[in-house]
Amino acid sequence: MNAAERIIIPLDVRSTQEAVRLVESLRDHVGAFKVGLELVHAAGFGVFDAIRLAGAERVFYDCKLHDIPNTVAGAVRAIAAFGVWMFNVHASGGSRMMAAAARALGDSAGGSAPPMMLGVTLLTSLDARDLANELHVDLGTTDYVMSWARLARQNGCAGVVCSPHEVAAVRQGCDPDLVIVTPGIRPAWAASGDQRRVMTPLEAVRAGADYIVIGRPITGADDPAGAARRVTEELEADA
Repeated sequence: MNAAERIIIPLDVRSTQEAVRLVESLRDHVGAFKVGLELVHAAGFGVFDAIRLAGAERVFYDCKLHDIPNTVAGAVRAIAAFGVWMFNVHASGGSRMMAAAARALGDSAGGSAPPMMLGVTLLTSLDARDLANELHVDLGTTDYVMSWARLARQNGCAGVVCSPHEVAAVRQGCDPDLVIVTPGIRPAWAASGDQRRVMTPLEAVRAGADYIVIGRPITGADDPAGAARRVTEELEADA
């Protein structure tokens, strides 16, 4: 894929109008748009149709499903009807939950290609101290992420979401066809914000990421399209 296709823009805004404006300004410069909980809860599910009409051909629904298997399976059947490109579940929901979601996804395909299901491994706002002190997990972040990545792949996930710092290990230690989507991306010229485990776009792609999620450095720029082109140029320079 080309450099621009790797970039996923999160539409972390509170109205359909704001989301549409971002899509219209960036649709020719990036590969996909991410709809998360903030936008869905503020604008409603009609936002999917609105941004698609505005030019968002690929939509990643960042819903992070995490519930009992039957509930998640029902949600997946509904999500499959949205026509999204990919969506995610928390891998920590366990093997039965992910397997139920994968079965529901297959049952909902109806002869067409279903969306990709990704397993979220560890939020980029958490680090080794949080694992030890709050989650009471006696593993480092890499081992923790790897265990969930393997379980996700074994139970029907086409890919995983992980921080750029675990990308290389996941790329080397899991199925080579596993799709890796990486948040926590901050160009060297941007602030890291509230994410702790970050990397530049170029570092993440070199480590093995397929897609990189870049938010505020692009969406908060005075010229979002120009910021997106700057990231693309940095990636292309290394090609």
